[in-house]
Formats: sequence, C-alpha cells, structure tokens
Amino acid sequence: MKIATTTFHLFRAAALVLLSTWACLAQPSDIVIKIMKGDRAVIAVPDLRGSGDAQAHMGVFNRTLFSDLQDSGYFNMAPKSMYPVDLPQQPQDFKPPLVPPAPRPGAPQPKPVSQGPWFTDWSDPPVNANYLTIGYAAIQNDRIVLFAWLFNVNQPDIANAQVFGKLYFGTVDESGARKVAHEFASDILAKFGAQGLFGSKIYFTSDRTGSKEIWVIDQDGSNERQITQLRSISISPAISADGTRLAFTTFAGGNPSIMLFSLESNRMLRFYNQRASLNATPTFTPDGKQVIFSSTAAGGGAQLFICDTDGSGIRRLSSSSSIDIEPKVNPRTGAEVVFTSGRAGPPQIYKMNMDGANAVRLTSGEGDAVNSAWHPDGQHIAFSWTKGYDPGNYNIFIMDVATRNYVQLTHGQGRNENPTWAPDGRHLVFSSNRSGSNQIWTMLADGTQARQLTTHGRNGNPVWSK
Repeated sequence: MKIATTTFHLFRAAALVLLSTWACLAQPSDIVIKIMKGDRAVIAVPDLRGSGDAQAHMGVFNRTLFSDLQDSGYFNMAPKSMYPVDLPQQPQDFKPPLVPPAPRPGAPQPKPVSQGPWFTDWSDPPVNANYLTIGYAAIQNDRIVLFAWLFNVNQPDIANAQVFGKLYFGTVDESGARKVAHEFASDILAKFGAQGLFGSKIYFTSDRTGSKEIWVIDQDGSNERQITQLRSISISPAISADGTRLAFTTFAGGNPSIMLFSLESNRMLRFYNQRASLNATPTFTPDGKQVIFSSTAAGGGAQLFICDTDGSGIRRLSSSSSIDIEPKVNPRTGAEVVFTSGRAGPPQIYKMNMDGANAVRLTSGEGDAVNSAWHPDGQHIAFSWTKGYDPGNYNIFIMDVATRNYVQLTHGQGRNENPTWAPDGRHLVFSSNRSGSNQIWTMLADGTQARQLTTHGRNGNPVWSK
C-alpha cells in the first residue's frame, strides 16, 4: 500500500477499504508581530579564545554561541567584519579613554586618548552594538572552563555596563564545548526574558534504517538517536507536556495502532487499542492524563476518541460522515481541540470543544489544509495548506484562531508540512523537501532563518518537546 506524505492522506489511504484564489489577509503582519514581540537589540559576538588545549575546541564553541543567539530571533548580529582588532577577554581589559585637560577658551576640544579597548569601540560606528560578549576558556581539572561576560556597551562605566559574568564547565571535547556555549547563550537570553531552547528535543520519523522509526535530535540537530526499533512504519509522534512519554502510530501489528513509550525508562507502556481497523494520530491532553486519537471503532470513517493513557475509559468525541484525524488540544486552556476533517469536501482545519460540541471550520474550504498545531499561547496555530502563493503545493501558515487571519511563511521552496512549535513559541520545526529529499527544518515564526537539521534518509512528522 502506498503511503502518502501528509498525515491526512496517509490515513485516508490506510483506511481506503473502510471508508484557488489567494484569500485577502487582514493585517497578517500583526500575527507575526504579536508572536515575535518587539525590536531586536544589536549584539556583538567576537570569537573567544582558549588557552592551551582548550583552543582546539573553540571553533565549535564560537559557532554554537553565535548560532544560538542569531537563531533565537531576539538579536540583530553585528557583522564580525566590523569588529575592532583589539578584542577584550575579561573586564579588566577595558580601559577608559584618557580625557585631556580642558583647553583654553576658544581652543578646539581635544579628543579622548585611547588607552585600550573601550565600550565606544563597540557602541559607535561601524559596529553600532548594544551588547557585547567577551570571555576565554581554559582546561582545569580535566574540564573545559569558560569565563564569560555580557556587557551593555551603551553604559558609561564597567560597573553599570556588566550585565553578568559566570563560569561554565564542560567535558574536554566538542560535546563539552557545545554545552558551555548553549548554557552561555541561554543565560544571555534569560536576561531578555527569553526562553532558550538548549535541552529541548525534536522527535521525528526517519526511514534511514530501511523502515520508518521514531528518532530524536537536540534542538540544533546534534545527537541523533533512534527511539523505536519495530522494523515497520512508525509515524506521527506526540510528546506529553512534561516530556516523559511518547505516543505514536505504528503499523507493526498490521493495522495502524497506537503505542506509548516511556522516555525515562526507555520501555513501552501499556495501552489498550480498541478493536478497530485504524487507531492513529494520538495526542496528549495538557495535563498528560488522557490521549485523544482517531479511530474507526464506531464503523465508517475514522472519528476522534478520548481515553486514559492506558487506553481505558474510552469516549467518542466527533461524529461526522467523513474522516476526522490529527487532534491537538489547546495547551493553554485544555478546552479546545483543533483537528483535520474532510466533512465538507477536501481536508480542512476545524476546532471544537473538548466534549465534541461546537465544531467550526477555521480554514476557508479551499485547497487541502492539514497538520494543525497549537502555539503555546493557545491563540495561534500553525498548519500546512495548498493555498496562497505556490498554490497546489503544501506550505506552512500560521493563523490567529479568534480572527481567522493568517499569514503564509513558506512558498517556492518545495513541499513544506507538519509544522509544530518550539517551547519558546518563536520557532517552528517542519518537514520539507526543498533540499532534494524530505528533511527536518526549523525557522523563526516570521519565516526567516530556515535551517536544515537532518541529512540522512527521509525524515518527517517532527514534534518539538521541552
């Protein structure tokens, strides 16, 4: 049986025997502005140096630090080509300019005399930075030790300019260098009220071993690791809000069924699949106590059901004459579900209450709209749609659920599907074939800074977990 690439078409094909005008946008940029929240400070991030054997790991450190801050979406990065030659490494390297005595009346005002690196080297043209990172690394007691500081270079003296200084520790290898860079970047972001993504994970499906299995990577694409080894088709992963459990759909037993997996003990958990030809696309409720999924247990097209996390206490939520799949619960309120349904023709995004009442269509009814995912604020969703620019091809959109206003983030770069939000609500992970094969990508919520994370095999169905 041929498996289609979108989840809706996949399960419509799996259950086959059982069962374009660009819309005008009302101020779509307001959606992005609300999510991205404000102007960006300019930060200068010069390459830090290491003493002795630490220098061998500073390349990966500097790339990681710069990338974390750039990819955060909170900063404009001052170009390194504009940096001064004399780079400070620690606070005592800063030397305030010598101010000459006041001249005689009518004489030209003498310029301050430089005595070494100073804040104005960075705050004035051509750098025009607001903030500066400095520091250095060394090896102590078989550990990398990073001495790091953040300065506000618009302040007049060292005491007021220093935002913080801190020591970081890692193993003497590339992994340790990345760790201390991630931690330094996370602390910088915290000073701006931002949530860093260090420590978060992205779960996805991959066929690199010859069968579709669930894999996981760090937020920057490092540390790839295989989770399942069922030698079948395992897809549509979902993670509990506390990051401890994985739910997914697998064809390992023949018909599509649901499995739960503990990410703490690395063992399968008990889950009773009701008798049906299809149990699929599971998602956890925000409190982690229940699972909502799609099933053909009632006969006819797949409908939405809710049950406890062991499969007991099952209750039907939707009742339509078509296929209802891909449920996602509002993470903020726990009171609403968005899902994909073909009840009005082509697949579209719908929303209903947790008791199944008040089902309304969110998308216009044109094209195919699938793969919806709630923003952490519970007010916006991301989804994949064949409308807009590049019609007929799947692209990523975000929508304000209350107003139905939406904005298109991708177009003209292949097929883009399965968007889900990062824990910080400023990034999206999605699958795209823009590089020639289906891979996992991330981008900011304004569609910029797209970054490819995977390269091996064909990869899809990503979900971002804290």
